[in-house]
Amino acid sequence: MTRLNRERVLRAAVALADESGIESLSMRRLAQELGVVPMALYKHVANKEQLLDGMVDTVVGEIDPPAPGSDWRAVVRQRILSARQVLLRHRWAYRVIESRTGPTPAVLEYLDSMIGVFRDGGLSVDLTHHVMHAMGSRLLGFSQELFDASGASGGAEPPDPALAQRYPRIAELAAAAAHDGDSVVGGGCDDQFEFAFALDLLLDGFERLRVQGWTPPVSNRAAPGAVRSRGAEE
Repeated sequence: MTRLNRERVLRAAVALADESGIESLSMRRLAQELGVVPMALYKHVANKEQLLDGMVDTVVGEIDPPAPGSDWRAVVRQRILSARQVLLRHRWAYRVIESRTGPTPAVLEYLDSMIGVFRDGGLSVDLTHHVMHAMGSRLLGFSQELFDASGASGGAEPPDPALAQRYPRIAELAAAAAHDGDSVVGGGCDDQFEFAFALDLLLDGFERLRVQGWTPPVSNRAAPGAVRSRGAEE
């Protein structure tokens, strides 16, 4: 029997979540999967939250490292799409990443590496700062959709006539959209295309700003502590 260690515990937890869903994960269930008593797990993970942190790090560790290349956009695009493929293998992972109160060590390492790609590509510190905000969770391969379509029928059902009459533009768009039942964030539009489409728009826009030598507005450059309250300004 393979000796129990932290890596084995985390791999087993990831496999259990992949097979049965993150809702099924408990320390007792994990211990059963590993053939040990629950107390044996606490030598390697202090509690359920630490277990989830470790699972996030295990999943993020599967993302491909930056590929060599002089085109920073291609490097970023390849790595983000790699992150997306990881989430397709572990469909529960994005919800756990969102639930963390702070970034885990592997997420921090990943973000630090991505910042390095932007900076080495010629983006200024200021532009990189705003790029990271603009990218948000897309850096890790997922994005928040405007509507939760997880309960949608994938376009098979016709729209409610009353709603279509009241919101004709939404109905028009919904009727024309292709749908992907395996969307990372639930049923909705062609998830892969929409994700790559928005990613390419962002990367092209960042490159234009880099070439222009973009700098933030003066109002965004106020030194820490320099912002006064509205009452003081008045």
